[in-house]
Amino acid sequence: MTDLTQISDLTHLTLTEALAKLNAREISSVELTRAYLERIERLEPSLNAFITVTADRALADAQAADQARANGDTSRPLLGIPVAIKDVLSTEGVETTCGSKILKGYTPIFSATLVKRLEAAGMVMVGKANMDEFAMGSSTENSAYAVTRNPFNLDRVPGGSSGGSAAAVAGRFALGAIGTDTGGSIRLPAAFCGVVGLKPSYGRVSRYGLIAFGSSLDQAGPITRTVEDAARMLGVIAGHDPRDATSMNVEVPDYLAHIGRDVKGLRVGVPKEYFIEGITPDVEAAVRAAIAKLESMGATIVPVSLPHTSYALPVYYIIAPAEASANLARFDGIRFGPRIDKGAMWQTYKATRGLFGPEVKRRIMLGTYALSAGYYDAYYGKAQQVRTLIKQDFEQAFEQVDVIAAPVAPTTAFKIGSKTTDPLSMYLEDVFTLPASLAGVPGMSVPCGFDDDGMPIGLQLIAPAFREDVLIRVGSAYEAATEWHSRPLPEFATA
Repeated sequence: MTDLTQISDLTHLTLTEALAKLNAREISSVELTRAYLERIERLEPSLNAFITVTADRALADAQAADQARANGDTSRPLLGIPVAIKDVLSTEGVETTCGSKILKGYTPIFSATLVKRLEAAGMVMVGKANMDEFAMGSSTENSAYAVTRNPFNLDRVPGGSSGGSAAAVAGRFALGAIGTDTGGSIRLPAAFCGVVGLKPSYGRVSRYGLIAFGSSLDQAGPITRTVEDAARMLGVIAGHDPRDATSMNVEVPDYLAHIGRDVKGLRVGVPKEYFIEGITPDVEAAVRAAIAKLESMGATIVPVSLPHTSYALPVYYIIAPAEASANLARFDGIRFGPRIDKGAMWQTYKATRGLFGPEVKRRIMLGTYALSAGYYDAYYGKAQQVRTLIKQDFEQAFEQVDVIAAPVAPTTAFKIGSKTTDPLSMYLEDVFTLPASLAGVPGMSVPCGFDDDGMPIGLQLIAPAFREDVLIRVGSAYEAATEWHSRPLPEFATA
């Protein structure tokens, strides 16, 4: 077995550091992958970051990466890098469950476009990350398989729905991970787990092969330890895909060119609507200190208003469940999913869809009601109109500023089980992330502090549509000027 000291050394590298060592032939991808797989074997039972661990496939891919590098291949940007993939993305030959019993045993015959792009870039997939069922949740307590735990405190949630992806990165189970964000599901778990999470603009990354929750909202993006690592991964997965009608054919910039730039002259907007009653003092203090740090680095701080922010929560919980109701109708035991045969059609249909968990059922019912005759215009139609107003708020704000800085969530990671009986309280965790999702603009969470209990706090940066380069510039400059991203994890994660 590999020496545990060596495992610790390798699993504490950033993606960029590991890539440099691989290219310099100081380590091999097999050594790196084995270090992660042995750490997963030892610690995964305590964390539950994965639904499926693909150890044999990972080692085979690592061997292929080493052979490719020996043959002179140095151009692929993720060659030999261990990565976790959220279980909502189709992976050819590997079970894809969406965290639901209704897809248990489903093995896709194709891979999502972004998975193919990662594979072409040399990724080594170590497993499929746990998630809230069909991406519905803010804590990863809604998975049908296990509750993922926060590496900073095993009694706390990692956030959701990409909690498995964030816990895998924070827990040193992978150098990077892919999550998806419908209303905050990359940024929230990244903030709760003390890592970087980047939600791209809607249309920046292909949704082909991403099993849909809310089709006008879902967007995949990277979760990593540093902003530079996120830039590397985003550069691989971004770009137009003719198989996805929502994919935009816009130029993908060189994101790495924005690493190391300063923020002098940039205008940073601070929305008053994001500092409201309910935000904890620790979170507000950390975020305001981060904004002051950006000012000390040469940025200009500009107060802005996003007046329709308070409507984002009710708008989202009409639009997203409505789209979920339509998207999940196919899982009926006839077209997709297992069949629980009860003889008669309606009884079979009811029994089969009973495999959905309570949160999924709740949202399907909400969405079906909002779309029903007599209520469509009053609820869904009106919500879409207000969504336009939220989008216009951002457009007007970005006429004054280059980027917006705000909290990711009103609290830090809460205790497992503390909100499961109060759905509204759970929904409120996304109150600061929902507006950017509804507007389709990019957002990123960057570590900016810790509360009195030692739980991470995230700074949310929001930029105009398709200006992820601005997020990377500001995020990397802030990261370079602080040490929050490099604080050691607790004993659990370093054992």
